[in-house]
Amino acid sequence: MSETYLQTTREIYREAALTPQVGLCCTTTPVWTLPELSIPTEMLEMNYGCGSTVHPRDLGNGPTILYAGVGGGMELLQFSYFSRRPAAVIGIDPVSEMLNSCRRNLRLAESSNPWFRREFVELREGDVLELPAEDSSADVAAQNCLFNIFHLPDLRKALHEMYRVLKPGGRLVLSDPVCQERIPDELRHNENLRATCLSGALPIEEYLALITATGFGTVEVRARRPYRVLDPGHYPVDRTILVESIEVCAIKDPIPDDGPCIFTGRTAIYYGEDEFFDDGSGHVLSFNQPLAVCDKTAAWLQSLGRSDLYITDSTYFYDGGGCC
Repeated sequence: MSETYLQTTREIYREAALTPQVGLCCTTTPVWTLPELSIPTEMLEMNYGCGSTVHPRDLGNGPTILYAGVGGGMELLQFSYFSRRPAAVIGIDPVSEMLNSCRRNLRLAESSNPWFRREFVELREGDVLELPAEDSSADVAAQNCLFNIFHLPDLRKALHEMYRVLKPGGRLVLSDPVCQERIPDELRHNENLRATCLSGALPIEEYLALITATGFGTVEVRARRPYRVLDPGHYPVDRTILVESIEVCAIKDPIPDDGPCIFTGRTAIYYGEDEFFDDGSGHVLSFNQPLAVCDKTAAWLQSLGRSDLYITDSTYFYDGGGCC
C-alpha cells in the first residue's frame, strides 16, 4: 500500500507545528480545570484532538504513560499532573517540528505551574507503527485523533504496537472520530481530508471490533459526541453524514471464553418480587438498583425473556461500576 498519505499527514502537521491552526481539530470535551494546573495559551492553540484521553481513574499510583502524537503538549502536561516523576510521561511523534514546539510549550508550562518539572516528560522521535518503547513498559497508552488517519493495515499495526508496550492490565485510551455509516470511498481516499481527521472515520462497531481483535478483553466507551458534518454543499457526498467523536478505554486483560466485554453504557434493573435476582452466571441484581452491564451481558439478560428486568439501550457514556 502506498505510504503517501502518511507523508501528507506529516507535512500538514509540520505546518501546524510551525503555525498553530486553532481550527484544525475541534475538541469536543472541556479542557480540564484542576487546582494549580495552568495550561499555556500556546498549548490550547495546538490542541489537535477530538476529545480527551485524560481520565483520573486511569491515573492512580503514579503510572507510566505513553502518548502518541504529542501535539502542543497539553495532554502530556495533564498526564504529568497525576504522575509527578521524571520520565513518567513519554511523548512520541514522527514530526521533529512538532516535538520542538512541544518542548517550547512544556518550558512555558514549567514557568506557570510550580508543581511541574520539564523532566516529568520525555519526548522521543518515533512512529506509532513502530514505537520506540519496550514491551510491557507502560501502564497507560493514549492517542487523540490519530488512529482515524490510518488505513486499516496501518491501524491494525498501531493497535498491536500499543498492546505490545502495555503491561498486563494496562489501559489504552483513545479518542477518535467515528460514524454511523461508511464514509464514501472518494472521501476516504482523499489524503488531505484523511490527514485532517474528516474522512478516515470508521463505523463505531467496526472500530470497536478492531480493538477487541487486537486482544483487549475489556472495552469501555466513555463518551460519544457530535464532531463534524459532511454535507453535499461542501464535500462529494450525496447525503449529509454526521461524524462523531468517541472516547474509549481498552484494557489489556484476557478475553473471556464467551468473548470480550464491551461497555457502551447499558444498564440492567431488576424490579421483581424478591430482594435480588441471580441469573446463575455471576450477575446479581438487587431490587430496583441499577447495574451497569456490558453488551454481552445485556443480550444474555434480554434472552431470558423476563418481565421483571429492564435493560436500557446504549448511552455510549460509561463511567465504571460494571458487571464484569
